[in-house]
Amino acid sequence: MSTQPYTSVWDDLNQVEFSQGFLQAGPYRTRYLHAGDESKPTLLLLHGITGHAEAYVRNLAAHAEHFNVWAIDFIGHGYSSKPDHPLEIKHYIDHVLQFMDAIGVEKASFSGESLGGWVTAQFAYDHPEKVERIVLNTMGGTMANPKVMERLYTLSMEAAKDPSWERVKARLEWLMADPTMVTDDLIRTRQAIFQQPDWLEACEMNMALQDPETRKRNMITDQTLEGISAPAMVLWTTKDPSGPVDEAKRIASHIPGATLAIMENCGHWPQYEDTTTFNKLHLDFLLGRS
Repeated sequence: MSTQPYTSVWDDLNQVEFSQGFLQAGPYRTRYLHAGDESKPTLLLLHGITGHAEAYVRNLAAHAEHFNVWAIDFIGHGYSSKPDHPLEIKHYIDHVLQFMDAIGVEKASFSGESLGGWVTAQFAYDHPEKVERIVLNTMGGTMANPKVMERLYTLSMEAAKDPSWERVKARLEWLMADPTMVTDDLIRTRQAIFQQPDWLEACEMNMALQDPETRKRNMITDQTLEGISAPAMVLWTTKDPSGPVDEAKRIASHIPGATLAIMENCGHWPQYEDTTTFNKLHLDFLLGRS
């Protein structure tokens, strides 16, 4: 196991011209990180379950050179509104639609990690007129592995009930191929979110997709994948905890013309774990260079 140098969110952002803020997207107060010139094409970055916009702090600078970049906290997550009902994919899609309206954007490219990829795939199927290109980064929604679902549910709910340093650390370490990537700063960033008074209920609501029956009706079917018309990249890793590379190959085989990219020695957060490789693969695809 390697030992990583200490890093912080500010190490990642101190040379980036960006803004953090809140805007009202329909009924949803939405927290965002924004970078880039609004005259450029829009790119939305969508995080995974129990995640937050900081999942993309290492990617804002490179992408802002070419895009009007927004990383948002999904509803039920981060510092955005916490609805008091179980959250299914249709609710996240409604949030994305409302957010696009709020920033005055008709069409965008989307990159989603885990839950964000699940939402992105369904969004691209439901609203093709609003989509330029999509990246599905270790996406969820095509598998229902009871062991993975139970592990994710247990780690998330334990950290919600007791947002201690060790429980939040364990939840973050699940994401990484190398657990030493989880720095004190990253733990504290997420711990502050998990310590919000409304987080336990919010976590119960966003864990709805780990319930087998709820998950079943939200799954991304082969028919959905085959109906995606936007140029798509399926990006996976050799050490993803949610599913094997074979699943990425299967997903890509069903999306017409999809590109497949595999990153070595990363887990569920490749955009953070190997930023240089991710940014190159990602930008080459989003800019039509690959």
